[in-house]
Amino acid sequence: MVSFAESSDGLRIAYEIVGQGAPVLLVHGFASSRVQNWRATAWYRTLTEAGFQTIAMDCRGHGDSDKPHDPAFYSYDLMSKDVLAVAAAAGVRDAHLIGYSMGGHLGIQLLMEDPQLIRRLVIAGVGANYFRHDLAARFALADALLAPDPAQITDPVQKSFRAFASQPGKDIVALAACMRGERRFFSLVELARSARPALVICGDNDDISGPPGPLAAALHDATATTVPHRDHMSAVGDKATKAAVIEFLKR
Repeated sequence: MVSFAESSDGLRIAYEIVGQGAPVLLVHGFASSRVQNWRATAWYRTLTEAGFQTIAMDCRGHGDSDKPHDPAFYSYDLMSKDVLAVAAAAGVRDAHLIGYSMGGHLGIQLLMEDPQLIRRLVIAGVGANYFRHDLAARFALADALLAPDPAQITDPVQKSFRAFASQPGKDIVALAACMRGERRFFSLVELARSARPALVICGDNDDISGPPGPLAAALHDATATTVPHRDHMSAVGDKATKAAVIEFLKR
């Protein structure tokens, strides 16, 4: 059953709770949702069968959450506070957190600024490219989402995300605004001060994330895992990803 938390700026943030046990917060990737990222890929079943409780949310602009069209609503500061709001609404003071792609970035933000929430952090679909802050590429992707004729898009990453964001039920204007939102990236010195165990996991063919090793090496207590023969879209549901995450959470 879908429930709603209220964000720090008054938006409705959708989430659902499945199962019993140690809580795991699930934060999906850009242009996805809790259903597409986690339920459809059998993460709910995987986690509950392993003895965990899943708390899966829809980030603002996605799924059943509110979808403002102003980029000012999509800073990582506000979006990470949405995770705190969902945890509070669910009655959870601390939990494991699994974030994929954009959700992994939000997990890093919480790791550095609100570590009391996190027991263990899985950063999936975020790797060496975390250290490449290409604002122009991000804004170009936002433009591609709103291009009048998608057939004119030639960049393969832009073309892929335009198709993904155009799936039924998605608000492409809100998603373009999300892509333009303010981002915070942490330096090597800051990341070295991280205080929770982390697993950084990416597909070995994931050109969007890059390899997991450099990001794991920058964190104080992190390990890196590569999922064979998987890219950014296919690694999330892979059985090797699930096995590595469950093993890490049960340490």
